[in-house]
Amino acid sequence: CDSCHTTNGWVPAAMDHSSITTSCATCHNGTAAPGKPSSHIASSSACDSCHTTNGWVPAVMDHGSITASCATCHNGSTAPGKPSNHIPASTNCDDCHTTNGWVPAVMDHSNIGTGCTSCHNGSTAPGKPSNHIATTLSCENCHTTNGWIPASMDHGNITTSCATCHNGSTAPGKPSNHIASPTTCESCHGTNGWVPAQMDHRSFTSGCFSCHNGVTAKGKPNDHPSTSNTCENCHTTRGF
Repeated sequence: CDSCHTTNGWVPAAMDHSSITTSCATCHNGTAAPGKPSSHIASSSACDSCHTTNGWVPAVMDHGSITASCATCHNGSTAPGKPSNHIPASTNCDDCHTTNGWVPAVMDHSNIGTGCTSCHNGSTAPGKPSNHIATTLSCENCHTTNGWIPASMDHGNITTSCATCHNGSTAPGKPSNHIASPTTCESCHGTNGWVPAQMDHRSFTSGCFSCHNGVTAKGKPNDHPSTSNTCENCHTTRGF
């Protein structure tokens, strides 16, 4: 008895919780001793899931059994809230963060109200990688909040040659059935689209028929004079 009580009186008692062998709620039930206060975070866990016999505060939080939203506690008063350097967003904490940890966060980009670089700046989150195609555009000109890939390319602002990206690795390159030619992509193709192509026939190394076969490009018309000659026997690369 005298571990807690004194000869001056049975009450109050100086509690030595380290010797208690039952759960907190055996005593902290609102009758024998104060129980869970009305302002307590909504939780289905028992007192000793978070609190210890060394003290009610601080509490080692078991977020797994919290049934209320993060902001119930993480409001800047009860517990730390959204920091001043947080990405501007109208979403709730639990839209991105989980009870397992504040980091990493599963981002819901659909509610981000600022440009990509407000976060994707190489510091807060990964930015434009070193192997990115050279361009003066901002991220959202090509990428969307639904995903970094695929990107809707605006080729009008690309400052490097086509092959910088269209090399068969970063993006599709010259297909295997392409007309034999040593020219670069932009010699025929433009930033407005791969097709149609402004053909520069002077650089082709194969015969006319390799392309002008009626499939890849227009072939010999039906009203053409009958002849066994090849196209280039009569026609030149400067004009048909």
